[in-house]
Amino acid sequence: MRLLIAGGTLAAAALVLAGCASPGTSASRAEGPAIVATTTQVGDFTRELVGSSAEVTQLLTPGQGAHGFDPSAGQLLALAGADAVVVNGGGLESWLDDAIDASGFDGVLIDASEGIELFGTADHGDDHADQADHADDHGDHADHADDHAAHDHGDGNPHIWTDPELAERMVDNIAHGLAEVPGVDAAEIEENERDYAAQLDALDAWISENVATVPVERRLLVTNHDAFTYFVDAYDVTFIGSIIPSFDDNAEPSAAEIDELVAKIRDTGVDAVFSEASISPKAAKTIAAESGVSVYSGDDALYGDSLGQPGSEGETYVGSQVHNARLILESWGVEPSTLPAALQG
Repeated sequence: MRLLIAGGTLAAAALVLAGCASPGTSASRAEGPAIVATTTQVGDFTRELVGSSAEVTQLLTPGQGAHGFDPSAGQLLALAGADAVVVNGGGLESWLDDAIDASGFDGVLIDASEGIELFGTADHGDDHADQADHADDHGDHADHADDHAAHDHGDGNPHIWTDPELAERMVDNIAHGLAEVPGVDAAEIEENERDYAAQLDALDAWISENVATVPVERRLLVTNHDAFTYFVDAYDVTFIGSIIPSFDDNAEPSAAEIDELVAKIRDTGVDAVFSEASISPKAAKTIAAESGVSVYSGDDALYGDSLGQPGSEGETYVGSQVHNARLILESWGVEPSTLPAALQG
């Protein structure tokens, strides 16, 4: 059964749509395809791919999480007139089916998570209990993902973009989907994908090389919520725990869960707690103070569910990942190496 978005929004949107547009029409179509992207990450991927060949409307704004999102009537109008909608998938946009029904969207739906293994809660625990057994070659990660295609996307962790290698697979899925949209310049999509893939390869290599300088037993991480599963799996990091013990950044930790996390931090020797840019740092600061460790917040918060505001280090996907990796490495006492030329925009 689908999760219904706010009834008031749907009712108002239905009236607006009835008076202003019919399904599948858009004033922008005469000037080129209209593409709607849901999250900040897939919005950035899509803009990298289409360049000037299509208009991209992004539903979520920087700093806004997807879990509790409720599209406005105007955003439903954008869906109504879109030639394609690009989604993160993996169950992240629980509101999407109802938004599409309300808008009457009848274009191409592109799921960036198609074919990518999703970790669930049990997988996450099993993976990091066996960190010492992980392969050193990050190139094996995609193959590992393919071996578990039977998982239900609705029950898994949808934060797949935190692993640059999986982000590259998301980009490939988006590129293939966009190539099927009438009016999109397929040759430009292909060229842009090739250029962007080179950046993502350079990003993955830079993170891998720097993380490899840290002994495995020192690669410990505590974050606001469970959004970095794929990052820690990719780079053999041990995830000690999250302040919000859930994939959903709207959840609240219990007092017992907070006490348990403080005990883990003290027992394992974690040096820092990371807040996230799209979540209040209050709980992270409290837990860090109780544990006697540093807290990374404000400009030093990680970019998890959302990219950053224009002008911030996290404005783009690549920038957000460089920012996150640099701060995590510094928390382990490592000064990261100079960025490769491909990442020095």
